[in-house]
Amino acid sequence: MLTTLLLPLSAVFALSVVLRRALYRFGILQTEHLPVPVVVVGNIIVGGSGKTPLTLWLAQQMQQRGWHPGIISRGHGGDFHSRQVREVHADSAAREIGDEPLLLKRRGGLPVFVGQDRVAAGRILLAAHPECDVILSDDGLQHYRLARDVEIAVLDARGLMNGWLLPAGALREPAGRLRQVDALVFNGPGKLADSGVAVFKMDLAGATFYSLADPALTCRASALRDLKLAAIAGIGVPQRFFDHLAGLGLNFSAHAFPDHHRYLAGELSAISADALLMTEKDAVKSRTGGTRSCHSC
Repeated sequence: MLTTLLLPLSAVFALSVVLRRALYRFGILQTEHLPVPVVVVGNIIVGGSGKTPLTLWLAQQMQQRGWHPGIISRGHGGDFHSRQVREVHADSAAREIGDEPLLLKRRGGLPVFVGQDRVAAGRILLAAHPECDVILSDDGLQHYRLARDVEIAVLDARGLMNGWLLPAGALREPAGRLRQVDALVFNGPGKLADSGVAVFKMDLAGATFYSLADPALTCRASALRDLKLAAIAGIGVPQRFFDHLAGLGLNFSAHAFPDHHRYLAGELSAISADALLMTEKDAVKSRTGGTRSCHSC
């Protein structure tokens, strides 16, 4: 019923999307090129589909092949002014620059800059790090002002949901947009219908846990099975993390939070458990001060 009521708004949104795309296609709105190749990793649905781990993997693969990538991101969840461009450091606060950029910085060790204006973020990154010879944009498929050399769209088991655009559905752009990207990456079980675009399979694998209090302290799932466990996930699809833990043979109480959730003081300590399991994205925002919290990696 609610979907039906929202369809007129979806039609207006669809018109604005098509019009904006046409303005860029015909040069009325100008795209801007960076002096190095740009690879955009994005999606057409709202919510996490696996863009950030794929961006990290691509960066690692590029490094192994002699490239020097830099990463730009909008910095969802950060407090900084949306027009401001900031460099992400390993000791940056997630509440200021966003949890995903901080994760990319700590895991990749690469130059990472955040800002709503991806063109400005890319230019400032290259000025500060002239050794970078390729830019990876974590999200930004719809940021058409930034010219790109490669577009990669990520989908997960949710597919296109009900197939409607926002707000009646979860689509940012019409499904036909997927026929225009250079590659589709499917994250999770199942398969995609043939779209005429190269399709690659992606699986998120993590069987090692480490303590937030002492990252050198690691264990496998088998070491946790006799404990009273709780799991938290403040990501786009929390159930994906819970399903992964269950697949490792763990029994736990599940606690789902909104994507980019900022954990309040005492919010996690109120959960009764011998060990608290969390995603790596949640871990960069959590400092429990104890040994009972660990995350899967």
